[in-house]
Amino acid sequence: MNPLPKRTATPAAPTPADARAAAISAPATPLLPTVPTAAEEIQALSGDPNFMTSLARGLAVIRGFSQQRRKMSIAQLSLRTGIPRAAVRRCLYTLSKLGYVQSEDGRMFALRPQILSLGHAYLSSVPLVMAAQPILDQVSAAIHESCSLAIQDGDEILYVARSSASTRIMSIDLGVGSRLPANCTSMGRVLLAGLADDELAAFLRRVKLTPFTHRTIVQKDALADAIARVRRQQYAVVDQELEIGLRSIAVPVKDFRQRVAAAINVSVQATRVSIAEMEKTFLPALNAAAQELGMLLG
Repeated sequence: MNPLPKRTATPAAPTPADARAAAISAPATPLLPTVPTAAEEIQALSGDPNFMTSLARGLAVIRGFSQQRRKMSIAQLSLRTGIPRAAVRRCLYTLSKLGYVQSEDGRMFALRPQILSLGHAYLSSVPLVMAAQPILDQVSAAIHESCSLAIQDGDEILYVARSSASTRIMSIDLGVGSRLPANCTSMGRVLLAGLADDELAAFLRRVKLTPFTHRTIVQKDALADAIARVRRQQYAVVDQELEIGLRSIAVPVKDFRQRVAAAINVSVQATRVSIAEMEKTFLPALNAAAQELGMLLG
């Protein structure tokens, strides 16, 4: 008996946001994963004669560790980065010899405190980051809530300064160096609203919208509308889209050319503080802090 013919998947119809993005700039390209594997990024650059693949692999292995995965095996790092096990093993051996990685049993590896020296040069040389901490501390002390500063790094936000309130409001512990998706965070929406039209269109084409909660915006046209609203009102409120029970408000930090350089936010427990109260009480404090920080950018 002849086997049944194979079915081929029917391509999905383009969404309204895809059409909108295409109209803003160049013709649309296929959607890409939000974060390509390290191996894919390295492969894309391998044709450059000046590109050092071994260095790129070492950095990818370092980035493979996370707060949830502080200890990892060679096999786990290989799966996470897409880099072959043999190459991961050599990277870990080198990093261990240099004092950046340690292993107690030769099987599970973890970063050592010396790894912090790689980021210290950046954090200690950027005026905005150096000046942000006391300002964030003042805001947090005045309103008794957590306050943070972040910049955009690819399709994510990167925390560069943070002042935490005594009450923990998230299931994960955020700190300097933490990353979150730009599309469903208040600081991310502020930073996206500051992009040029063509940059925003490119983001909307490639981003993969993951439903972290039932409130997360996962339609690209709805996300585009939300970002447009942030542009008009110059602040963003995100209500339980990243995590149930978490509500945040953010404003842009602008340089002397009125370009968005960073974002500052306050996060609260949704059961304690309403959106109206956030806008009334927190927004003036955030705007004052953002203006003070912006003056340091020249």
